[in-house]
Amino acid sequence: MNTPVPPGSHAASEHDDTPHVAKTEYKFSHVTTQRYLPTPGKAPGWPFADIGQWKIDANASADDWVAELKDWRREHLTRIGYDDTNYRRPELQWAQRNFVHAQVMVEDRYLYDPVAGRYTVDRYLDDLETRFGGLDSVLLWCVYPNIGVDDRNQFDLARSLPGGLGALRGAIDDFHRRGVRVFLTTMPWDNGTRDEGEPDWQAIAKIVKAVGADGINGDTYNGVPRAFFDACDALGHPVVVQPESTISAEEHLIWNVQSWGKKAPNEVVPPVAKFKWLEPRHMINYENRWGRDRNHDLQYIFFNGVGYNAWENVWGLWNQLTPRDAESLRRIATIYRRFPSLFVSLDWRPYERTLQAGIFASRFPGEGRTLWTLVNRHEYVIGGEQLAVPHVEGTRYFDLWNGNALQPRVINGQAILETTLEGRGFGALLALREGVEEAGLEAFLAQMAAHAATPLASLSAHWKALPQTLLPIAPTAPQATAPEGMVTIPAGEFLFVVQGIEIEGQVWEGVDVQFPWEPTARRHHRHRMQVATFHIDRHPVTNAQFKAFVDATGYAPRDALNFLRDWRDGAPQPGWENKPVTWVSLEDARAYAAWAGKRLPHGWEWQYAAQGADGRLYPWGDAWRDDAAPPVFRGRALPPPADVGMHPAGASPFGVQDLVGHVWQWTDEFHDEHTRAAIVRGGSDYEPRTSHWYFPQTRRLDQHGKLLLMAPAKDRSGRIGFRCVVDAA
Repeated sequence: MNTPVPPGSHAASEHDDTPHVAKTEYKFSHVTTQRYLPTPGKAPGWPFADIGQWKIDANASADDWVAELKDWRREHLTRIGYDDTNYRRPELQWAQRNFVHAQVMVEDRYLYDPVAGRYTVDRYLDDLETRFGGLDSVLLWCVYPNIGVDDRNQFDLARSLPGGLGALRGAIDDFHRRGVRVFLTTMPWDNGTRDEGEPDWQAIAKIVKAVGADGINGDTYNGVPRAFFDACDALGHPVVVQPESTISAEEHLIWNVQSWGKKAPNEVVPPVAKFKWLEPRHMINYENRWGRDRNHDLQYIFFNGVGYNAWENVWGLWNQLTPRDAESLRRIATIYRRFPSLFVSLDWRPYERTLQAGIFASRFPGEGRTLWTLVNRHEYVIGGEQLAVPHVEGTRYFDLWNGNALQPRVINGQAILETTLEGRGFGALLALREGVEEAGLEAFLAQMAAHAATPLASLSAHWKALPQTLLPIAPTAPQATAPEGMVTIPAGEFLFVVQGIEIEGQVWEGVDVQFPWEPTARRHHRHRMQVATFHIDRHPVTNAQFKAFVDATGYAPRDALNFLRDWRDGAPQPGWENKPVTWVSLEDARAYAAWAGKRLPHGWEWQYAAQGADGRLYPWGDAWRDDAAPPVFRGRALPPPADVGMHPAGASPFGVQDLVGHVWQWTDEFHDEHTRAAIVRGGSDYEPRTSHWYFPQTRRLDQHGKLLLMAPAKDRSGRIGFRCVVDAA
């Protein structure tokens, strides 16, 4: 479909400085697969560089642009057979007020206290209230990036949370008590772990109902399939479904009453969200998880009247909103929550004409009320006249952002509205027709005036990584000779070179861990050190050895979910005595080591014992040998691990065995204010198929895995064991 473009688009070459206005064409049909609409004042093929952008005149084309896009919307809704029933369902309308959303890792220490062993929802929410005004909904995330370390599927991991689904329901009740709705997640790519035995939509619907959750987030879904929505309805538990990715089949808009938005182009003219335009009641929570400067994100949401995903704990990397961005979000959300019905107005109009270049406005009209949001795309302050709007006698005007009443000049039937917008700042204006009252408006204006007393420009926009701490490991009583079953590793100079294998995070500061000699966390580590003599277990600790510990001490962990899950009647299964013990948490391993007069190794000690001093990639050399480790298993149901000592060809230069490709092995623990994680070494024989999102394997000695820690119930795994060390005299 070719439609005439509104006047105001420039067709001049990059060398033509003539500020003329040319006519060209927009092809609106191409927006069917995009998440943003083409902007007015910009011709197709407009250069991506900044050349000529100062010539853009959105005012000259906006009226015709909006008129054409209204025609496109009418046609497009017809094409998809649009039905707005779900937007009118009372039990789903909370989504239209779901302005500030956050994905939170269940491992976040503000959400779960590993020492007390309980959820701390109030602590988590209090922090967000203090920093940016709190949440309307939260996505509790318990799956990636740990999924795939064993065969537990996405639903098993929910059931593996400490206290099981009962404790999870209690945490959700705590969120509800604070007025916060809760989403759980599902993902289509998990087809390599244990088969659940029923379709994903039925499995997650049962869990959602059992714990009282309000919504389902579809990870990697381009529109959550109708089956999930219908499965919850069939159980009498209707939910809001929320796809992570852009809706690709527009008819999904009918039952996906909410979605995420991503990567809005950062151009002079802010873009319009396509699905907000198609259905103004559709709530979008825009996310930019890796963004350090979120000012453009926040201007985009305010211009479109959509919500935000204030995602800060990104797979264990704490990407906190800067003070300026946090305060911007607080003020935006305060206005959203005071006037929620206006921001889902069916008569929303983007690109309201403005009086100043670089100021862009949207109009949100309601019954007797009109609210305008404004954003300043310039770096400098712009004050004075901003809007000229049709005036009706008796109408009152207010500057919501700065918290004061306005006394506009009226010229030729138009009210000239004045306000000041900070550089890269925001504004909001309100008109109330005569006879329309807003209860509590004076108190609201006073609240906004108190906020405005602190200019956003006075707040820091600098991002910095959280410092991490390596948990100390207490030395053992030194022994001159290696105890039975251990190997002596002689002292020597060691060049410790290792990198983390996290799937995401590129090489940004804060990814992976921070060793004591490093100023911040990073993916790549290199440090030359002197290693003292120590003794290390020749093989990982076996079931028989752990059974001796349990028998001698009566050890029973406080959090017993999944403890020794593959044992039967308090003992290893027959024939499993010489297999590595698994389904033991880091705390369980430490308890065994203390009983045995040993300790867990530091990561560099484990690597030195495996690698020696020549930097080899594998314990035996630089080329993989199939006979040096158990064969790789790619099925869905995890078999028992191989016995220890069955692959002597895999021995290190010092004679240490079963180091790689057998079971992962616990070593160091790191923590920052929000996240705990353990370094696991050696990889395992398990590689679930169907997705690159599973916990990545590494059998190379110059790589390590990082497993996020929450609680023993969830941390225990069918493919993580351990070995111990003893300090030498």
